[in-house]
Amino acid sequence: MSELYIRVAEDENEEPMEIPSEDDGTILLSSVAAQFPGACGLRYRNPESQCMRGVRLVEGVLHAPENDWGSLVYVVNYPKDNKRKMEEIDAASAVKVKRGFQKTSDLIVLGLPWKTTEQDLKDYFTTFGEVIMVQVKRDVKTGNSKGFGFVRFTEYETQTKVIAQRHMIDGRWCDCKLPNSKAFPDEPMRSRKIFVGRCTEDMTTDELRQYFMQYGEVTDVFIPKPFRAFAFVTFADDQSGLWQ
Repeated sequence: MSELYIRVAEDENEEPMEIPSEDDGTILLSSVAAQFPGACGLRYRNPESQCMRGVRLVEGVLHAPENDWGSLVYVVNYPKDNKRKMEEIDAASAVKVKRGFQKTSDLIVLGLPWKTTEQDLKDYFTTFGEVIMVQVKRDVKTGNSKGFGFVRFTEYETQTKVIAQRHMIDGRWCDCKLPNSKAFPDEPMRSRKIFVGRCTEDMTTDELRQYFMQYGEVTDVFIPKPFRAFAFVTFADDQSGLWQ
């Protein structure tokens, strides 16, 4: 049987990601979890009844409904504890007391389509808040885009919101991060980004985020793929006091 790709998303309204099936038409739960850490199953909306149905899971293997995945978008299931944690994080963010003035930084935008212009970038990010600067990095000789750029906002709250999510720009998913660069000496990146060693393979970004939130606001959690037994956690503020 030829390899099939099944459309999977965290939400019905989000852009789906294609997950490869096995030779027998099944999908390994590990294949789903590799793209959606913490996933424990899939569900889909029945076209006839419009009700959500669960996909059969047997010993880590997901089986197609009626032996045919079709063109449906399958939604990721997470354990209830994980879902509750995310809801608590959202609630905490909503009632958080406004901080004092904090300086914004240039954010690096990764994964830009080659066709994206600086005007496209500005038009997109202006929907989040006032933009001070945008730049698409280009090859000096050819003038072609290098596939990444920079953006800077007026408000720190806008910067935090942008970092916390992925972005669909010109039909492609992109990520915004704080660059670890000496170009920003006034940003104590080394104190805000910490190395976490001895990670286990079943550890998820959500679990790391939940643990380190007790020390401050977490803006990014990165676990390398393929798995290499370590991770990086980035805080919104200087966390050098953790090691004193």
